[in-house]
Amino acid sequence: MADKTDTPPPSPVPETGVADLGLFGKPLFQDPSARALARVGVVDVGSNSVRLVVFDGAARSPAYFYNEKIMCALGAGMAETGHLSPEGRVRALSAMRRFSKLAQGMGLSELTVVATAAVRDASDGRDFCDEVQRETGLKIWVIDGEEEARLSAQGVLLGWPGAFGLVCDIGGSSMELAEISGGRVGKRVTSALGPLKLRDIKGGAKARQAQIKTVIEGLAEKMGAQRDRLFLVGGSWRAIARIDMVRRGYPLHVLHEYRMTPKSVRETVKHIQTSDHEELRKISGVSSSRMALVPFAAEVLSRLVKTFKPKDIAISSYGIREGMLYEQMPQRLRDRDPLIEACRFAEAKDARTPGFGKALFDFILPLYKSAPPQRKRLVKAACLLHDVSWRAHPDYRAEVCFDNATRANLGGLKHSERIYLGLALLHRYSNKRENTRFEDLYEMVDEKTRLEAEILGKAMRFGAMLWMNPEEERGHLRWFPKKKLLELWLTDDMMPLFGEVAEARLNSLALSLGAEVQLKTCKK
Repeated sequence: MADKTDTPPPSPVPETGVADLGLFGKPLFQDPSARALARVGVVDVGSNSVRLVVFDGAARSPAYFYNEKIMCALGAGMAETGHLSPEGRVRALSAMRRFSKLAQGMGLSELTVVATAAVRDASDGRDFCDEVQRETGLKIWVIDGEEEARLSAQGVLLGWPGAFGLVCDIGGSSMELAEISGGRVGKRVTSALGPLKLRDIKGGAKARQAQIKTVIEGLAEKMGAQRDRLFLVGGSWRAIARIDMVRRGYPLHVLHEYRMTPKSVRETVKHIQTSDHEELRKISGVSSSRMALVPFAAEVLSRLVKTFKPKDIAISSYGIREGMLYEQMPQRLRDRDPLIEACRFAEAKDARTPGFGKALFDFILPLYKSAPPQRKRLVKAACLLHDVSWRAHPDYRAEVCFDNATRANLGGLKHSERIYLGLALLHRYSNKRENTRFEDLYEMVDEKTRLEAEILGKAMRFGAMLWMNPEEERGHLRWFPKKKLLELWLTDDMMPLFGEVAEARLNSLALSLGAEVQLKTCKK
C-alpha cells in the first residue's frame, strides 16, 4: 500500500503581499518570481491515464508548451485483485521513461509527479513508485483524496479566480468534491465513484446505481447544501460534454467554460443510455477507451445533479495539473485576472508596439464610461490584443483574429464573451463580418451584443491610426450618447495623421454609433 502521508514539495516561490490589481500596472510576467514559472513540468499518474504537461506559466493564464497523455488504465481490475493492472504498469513505466527523456530535452530541471487513487490504494503502489524512481530518477508523490480534491479545486481557481461553487473531479478510480468560495478551497471529500471501480461492481446496473445513490447522499451530508455552480473536472466529464455539444448542435467546440443546465444533463444521460455507443463515439470524437467509461460516469453525473441541485454546470479543462501550477504561483500573481494577464503577455510578445494597448484603451474609454466592469474588462482585453495578429496575411487577418479569440486557451472567459471579443477584433481589421466561415458562431450572442462588438472594433480600427508612440498623447474623444454626438479633439501637430483613411474609419465608427461627428482642435 502506498504511503498516504506523502505530499508534493512546497512551492519554490512562496510570496505574500498586496496584489497590484491595476490593469496597466507593472507586468508581473517579467517579475523574477513569475519568470521562475516558465517551463513548469508536471506529471499526473492517474487511474486511467498518465499525462505530462509542461506549462509556460509566467503569465497568469498558462500556455501549454507540451501536453501528452498515455491511456494506461493502471486501476483496471483493482476491485478484484487489489493491485495495479500488470499491463497498465508496463505502459505507465514506459510512459514515465519517455516523459523523463522529454523533460531532459526541454531543459527542465525537474518534474513534479503526483499519483492519485489507483497508486495510493493498490497493494503494490509503493513498489511501482520505487520502480519508477529506479528506472527514471523521478519521485512520485502519492496524494490522498482530500489533497487531490484541493489541487483540482485550485486548478478551477486558476481559470475562475474568486469563483464559488462545488468542484467535482472524476478520475478512473475515485471522485472528489471540493467547495470553493472567494478564491479559497473549503470542505473536501473523496469517494470510490470512479468509472473503473463502478464497472467492476457485481449485480449489474441496479446494484451499481444503488451504490452511487448511497455514496452521493453520504457525500451531500458531509458537504452540506451546494446550490451554486457545479464545476466538472476530468476526462469522463469532458467526454459527456462533447456528446452534449453534438446533441445540441452547439457551434463552438471549446470545452473550457462550456455550460450545461440540469435539464440538458438529464437529456444527454438519456441520450447516452439509448444510443449506440460506437456511433456516439465516432460523431463526438471521444476515444474508445474513454467511451467505455462514459456510461458509468453518466450515471454518477445524473445522481450528482439530482442530489446537489446546482444552478448550472460548467466544464473546467483546468484540474489537478493546473492546480499544481497554481500551487507554485506567488499570491500576487494568483490575484491577477487570467484573461488580462494573458492578453498583456501576448501584446508584449507579438504586438508591433508593446504598450500601445493602454494608450488605445485610454483613447476609446469615453465610449465606455457607463459600461459595467465586466464589459470594460473585455474592452481592455481587446485593446491589448488588437495588434497581435499583424503578421497574418491582410486578406485573412480579420478571420485570424476571430479564430484566435474564440479558440485560444484563455481562462476567465465565457463562451459568449469569446464571441464578443472575437467580433471586436474582427472589426478591428474589417468593417463587415458577413461571408465568413464563422457566421454560425455569431448567433451565440444577440444583435445588440454584435453591434457593441462592431463599435469596439471600429473604435480600435480608428484609434490605431493616430498613434505610434504609446507614451505620447495628442488628442481625445468625447462622446455624448443622449445627443448622439461624437467629438474628436486633435492637436495641431496631430492633424496630418487625420488623413482620408482615418476620416473614413471615424465616419464608419460614427455610423455604427448612429452619431454625428465634430472635429475640434486642442492644445497639446
